[in-house]
Amino acid sequence: MKKYKVGLLTMSDGRPYLHGTQFELNMACQRDLAAALEATGLVEVVAGSGPVNSARMALEEARRLKEAGVEMTIFNYAIWCYPHFTAAACNLAPGPYVLFCNLHPSECGMVGMLAAAGTLDQLGLPYERVWGSIKDSQVLERVMRAVRAFCGVGRLRGHTYGNFGGRPMGMYTAVANLDQWQRQFGIDVEDMEQTDIIRYGEAVSQDKVANARLWLESHARQVAYNDTNFTPEKLESQIRSYYGLRAIIEERGLDFIGIKAHGDLTDWYVTMDLAEAFLNDPYDWDGPHEPIVAATESDMDGALTMELFKLMTGQPVLFADVRHYEASEGLWFFSNSGTHATYFAGASQNPAENMKEVSLLPETKDYPAGGGSVHHFAHPGPITFARLARRQGEYELTLVPGEIVRLPQARMDELGALATPQWPVAFARLKVPAEDFLAQYPCNHIHGVYGDWTREWLLAARALGIPARVLAPAGVGAD
Repeated sequence: MKKYKVGLLTMSDGRPYLHGTQFELNMACQRDLAAALEATGLVEVVAGSGPVNSARMALEEARRLKEAGVEMTIFNYAIWCYPHFTAAACNLAPGPYVLFCNLHPSECGMVGMLAAAGTLDQLGLPYERVWGSIKDSQVLERVMRAVRAFCGVGRLRGHTYGNFGGRPMGMYTAVANLDQWQRQFGIDVEDMEQTDIIRYGEAVSQDKVANARLWLESHARQVAYNDTNFTPEKLESQIRSYYGLRAIIEERGLDFIGIKAHGDLTDWYVTMDLAEAFLNDPYDWDGPHEPIVAATESDMDGALTMELFKLMTGQPVLFADVRHYEASEGLWFFSNSGTHATYFAGASQNPAENMKEVSLLPETKDYPAGGGSVHHFAHPGPITFARLARRQGEYELTLVPGEIVRLPQARMDELGALATPQWPVAFARLKVPAEDFLAQYPCNHIHGVYGDWTREWLLAARALGIPARVLAPAGVGAD
């Protein structure tokens, strides 16, 4: 993803003689903060021309940040400063905001930050407080969490969601309100026919399709062709579907998509499993690409959750059904026919490492059109699961910390066969008891990214004005 573009303004004292004597201290702190952020390789800083010591200067500097296209603003407090300068800057400086202060007993940066924080609380503006030395890696990470969350939320605005096919199989939780998405997130929705996928795919050259098929045959652990529903021709139709979707996404300026597939394409063409997997992947047979969120079953709120996950983390996002809880192992089966990126087979940016764990297996009889199912067992590691869902028309966020685990191959095969053997599975252990999870989780689909992203999600929810809850042991929850 492109770098996060962050504004940085240092606040000063309104009394000229104190502003002057503290000028160099303020600027040194601003330089340290900017350097630490840019050293991450993830941030481009647009810094103020000098410490802000008047409301007029606050507006001028804030306007400069806005015109530079920053995605959020950090206010820096090294000394006591007049809080109304922050309030004035917030009229033009893009938010949400981070209020940052150094900890030093001889200076009043903490006092200045707290005075500004109380001001923003009164104004109802979303922000995060961070304090300490920016040279401390833990402090820097706290700032970066807010940068990822706030810029991720901001990047939703102006997005277009491509909706192929409409509501799947009667799911209320998969269909969101267009007006609400535009009002609350700044997202537009473009509805399209699934036949466009076929039409665009048919225009792709046979050489290009054949090269992709050969790549899959040489890199996958297994390509289990048969004489009925999974032939080389069926696989090539799935490859054409992928190329067709890429062409439509590019032509129509789509940022993320959902595909109904079930009951239509799965009955009379081929499944979209392969296309969805490689859209969500950070690569395909032609080389690296930025993951393109593609939700199966046209799950709009699922796609929204995945897109915000991607914007905050830059990583591929899991999409799965909450399929089964195996009490004998304390394991959840998170499994779905489509959308499992092959990345999750090995958690590597190198497709060869992942594909050696991936098998293309004949689709289940539930999908008579046939094609290959992208089968694998997810790589182990800590993971954050999340879902944005609506209750009586209002969005809320549910977070579920957990861990994906791997068992001996024979045991995974045995457990996978209890569900749908052809489908990919993420075997997960959650920190919340099974009874509490099933009593509170809001729908049938779940989404996740490796690592602990709880704090980013809570900050994003705050920026969006959405209530959040963490399904975890007693004593752990949203702040």
